[in-house]
Amino acid sequence: MDEVAARPRRHWLRVFLTGLLLWVLTVVVTLATGNPNLIPTLVLLGSFLVPVTFVLWAFGRRHSGEVTAELLFSTFVTGGVLGVLAASLLETYLLHPSPGFFLGVGLIEEAAKLAALAFLTRRLTHKYAADGLVLGASVGFGFAAFESAGYAFTALFTEQGLSLTQLVQTELLRGLLAPLGHGLWTAILGGVLFSASGRRHFALTRRLLLSYLGVSVLHALWDSMHSIALLVTLVLTGTPYQYALLERGYQPQPTSAQTHLFTILSWGGLLVISLIALLWLRAVARQADRDSPAFWRIPITH
Repeated sequence: MDEVAARPRRHWLRVFLTGLLLWVLTVVVTLATGNPNLIPTLVLLGSFLVPVTFVLWAFGRRHSGEVTAELLFSTFVTGGVLGVLAASLLETYLLHPSPGFFLGVGLIEEAAKLAALAFLTRRLTHKYAADGLVLGASVGFGFAAFESAGYAFTALFTEQGLSLTQLVQTELLRGLLAPLGHGLWTAILGGVLFSASGRRHFALTRRLLLSYLGVSVLHALWDSMHSIALLVTLVLTGTPYQYALLERGYQPQPTSAQTHLFTILSWGGLLVISLIALLWLRAVARQADRDSPAFWRIPITH
């Protein structure tokens, strides 16, 4: 077993602080000059800063020397892009507006990221659960970075024209939530996948299937929490007048109490989902590598 001899010391913190300073400077200069040529720089810095930071932090906790900086870069960039492209294609042709839309998104995106992870790490001689966590997080954070760049760019365009404020707000919100989303969910799947896989095969186990379904449900709940909070708020505090407006196709003005309740429910729901995922990740990290019974072993061609 190859142990990592030297762990990098707080490289991730220096990268984060440097990147944050550059992002703030870019925001200030863009506001001061109104130069649209700076917008791509702003989008990329804001979208990639937090994901890159957490990938570097995770890299310092790898188990094997096989997990190199080159492999980490490949899983982050290539895995992220492949995951985004595959998910976009599948969601376009398979999903339609329905009550199960968000669950479909979760199932598709988690499958796309897991497939990208398996493809890019197939040549590893040893597949330790700890390395699966790191590489899974790398693919997930790569996916999150490219997805956030798309959301930030889209937020720039409003009915009133280009809105730098909307772009910055979108990047701040997605940056704050990034550690609790795609990277966390794919890290769980990576750890479970690697824990039962070997040099010559990837093992599809009952535990992996249940983990995939569970992570997809967490993903769906995360994406739909705004709608869930809105529905619960309306059920608990809605008035006959508001229901009458909704039946006529109008959007009622919420009361102050409803606004507060909606905020508590939406952010509280995200907090609960995050705690479940973090505890799950901790359990996977403590799980020893083992030769679990597999209902399908996918051979690897080296």
